[in-house]
Amino acid sequence: MLQIPCPYCGLRSEHEFICTGEAGARPARPDALDDAAWADHLYHRDNPDVPVLEHWWHVHGCRAWLWVRRDPHTQEIVQASAGGQDA
Repeated sequence: MLQIPCPYCGLRSEHEFICTGEAGARPARPDALDDAAWADHLYHRDNPDVPVLEHWWHVHGCRAWLWVRRDPHTQEIVQASAGGQDA
């Protein structure tokens, strides 16, 4: 089980959170994408073997949005910060 360091609540179980996926840049002009390009942007990821930045929501806690940098290979939480701040 992952232990996520919430900046407001302290170290908490992953069961209190929902991961909404990798935090990536939005397309510059999403209205210019056709259906195939939009689906590619939404569903195809690089799956790197290095720490990735993800959006997590502390739904069963303070309800804050967090940026969590997690190593997908080791599952180690490298860093967590409040949404909108550097992670």
